[in-house]
Amino acid sequence: MHRHELTDEQWKQLEPLIPARRGPRTKKGDRQFVNAVLWRVKTGAPWRDLPERYGPWKTVYNRFGRWATRGVWEGLFKALQLHVDDVGSLLDATTIRAHQDASGAKGGADAMRWAVLEEAFLPRSTPSAPPRASRSK
Repeated sequence: MHRHELTDEQWKQLEPLIPARRGPRTKKGDRQFVNAVLWRVKTGAPWRDLPERYGPWKTVYNRFGRWATRGVWEGLFKALQLHVDDVGSLLDATTIRAHQDASGAKGGADAMRWAVLEEAFLPRSTPSAPPRASRSK
């Protein structure tokens, strides 16, 4: 088993929630697909950098998009949340502390927004020096 992949116990809980496939069976299977999505989400890597063990990146990407459009991910998350609620191990929001900027305190939201915009619009290349004017006597 690789990092970022489901354990057998986690897969046993998740497998009944996976919708039945339309069309032909996948070569890699549903578990490998879910593992591929988990790998992608946990590492933050581009889809094209998906390891070969998960199959073609485009296939995984397209299936991920179809599931998102059909609301499959939302249904899985809700079902898993209900399972956690039944167990009673859901975190209480009062135990989580946030930085003061998270609530929009002094300069928080606006400063963050400008920092993000500045980062997004950094120049992609260094401008060349303007031509020097020659002095004529």
